[in-house]
Amino acid sequence: MTSVLLLTTPDPGAPTLSADFTAAGFQVRGEGDCAHLVRETLRAAPDVLVCWMTRPTSELLQAVATLQAQQATPVLCFTQDGGVEWMQRALEAGVHAWVVQGYAPARLRALVHLALAREAHERRLRTQVAELSEKLDERKWIDKAKGILMRAQHVSEEEAFQLLRTASMQGNQRVGQVSRQVIESSRVAQAINRAGQQRMLSQRLVKLYALACSRTEGAAAGALMRESIQRVEDNLAALQSDLSAATYGDLIAAAREGWRALRASLEATPRAAELPRLDEQAETVLAQANALVAALESSGVATTVQVINLAGGLRWRSQRMAKLALLQALASDKAALEPAMAQTAADIEQGLATLAQAPLSTPLIRSMLEHGETAWKELRAAVPGADKPAGRMKVAAASEELFELFDQLTEAYQHSIQVLMG
Repeated sequence: MTSVLLLTTPDPGAPTLSADFTAAGFQVRGEGDCAHLVRETLRAAPDVLVCWMTRPTSELLQAVATLQAQQATPVLCFTQDGGVEWMQRALEAGVHAWVVQGYAPARLRALVHLALAREAHERRLRTQVAELSEKLDERKWIDKAKGILMRAQHVSEEEAFQLLRTASMQGNQRVGQVSRQVIESSRVAQAINRAGQQRMLSQRLVKLYALACSRTEGAAAGALMRESIQRVEDNLAALQSDLSAATYGDLIAAAREGWRALRASLEATPRAAELPRLDEQAETVLAQANALVAALESSGVATTVQVINLAGGLRWRSQRMAKLALLQALASDKAALEPAMAQTAADIEQGLATLAQAPLSTPLIRSMLEHGETAWKELRAAVPGADKPAGRMKVAAASEELFELFDQLTEAYQHSIQVLMG
């Protein structure tokens, strides 16, 4: 038997709904007041909700809309109000049969089945719309993923689509699902690279500030400082635009706050006496960037994004090594910085060894790693002479070469097919 819930508004002239619906062959799940429409319907879970609304109100129709949002239910309403406006609002709220001055026991079965049929029709339409929307979205995802692969791998559109198809067959997934994974992996990989650049730039800026304090390297260092400052600003803007504010907003806000203090110090005339305070501010920026990288790396999108962090680690540590060498040259207690320099050198060598053994590799990446090892040896050899102008020039040149090399290496990992395909 089809079950019904009967709800009414106070009306002395209302018909005996329960008796009439029972006589018409329906199971009456209960009776109540329309004021409790949502609660009573969810509790009784009828096949059809029947309402007697002598005079409809906005509150009653809003209750119907709330019900439909929580649990789709066929709704049959009887009313004495013939206003067209109420009829339109009832249909928009989710009423399936709006009967004006037309209550009759003989019509009940037809009207209940009309409500059931209309609700089933609407449900089919919603399913068709959802399927069509999904197909359109899938088409967009595929096109976007193809674009990512075409730019990253320098392949044609057909070759990019073939990569997606191959991955979908190997993973037993739809091409659209694989495409979404490529898009998300690309987004996270790019964010890790950008956040990693903030770590490197925090160290590079202190190095350049130390060089700017020197008469011989001041002008060139100042130009590179301005370029690095703009790069930090661009990265923060991109991270704020691309990442979820709910998930990463607090980390980005903290990074902006730390950077604001460091930038204010950088914009003043370089003075050697300010280096310790500047370095402390840079370490804060480094820690905040590290926190963002760690959060991105643990997002679970693709395990292979960790390799981007490893390459980015070489990038910022190379700048840290040069910074420490220049700070040591100006420090009264030179031995105090030796532990940090030794740890940084060990971390760089460990990172190079790890990446050399990693399965994610290409001829280009292997070539970059080889060049990186050579350039790293040159920086290490230049460090002891950083207390002299010629030595500082060598440290600056070697560290800038490593910066460019490791920046390109990190980008190569970011765009590698293994990272993009997860």
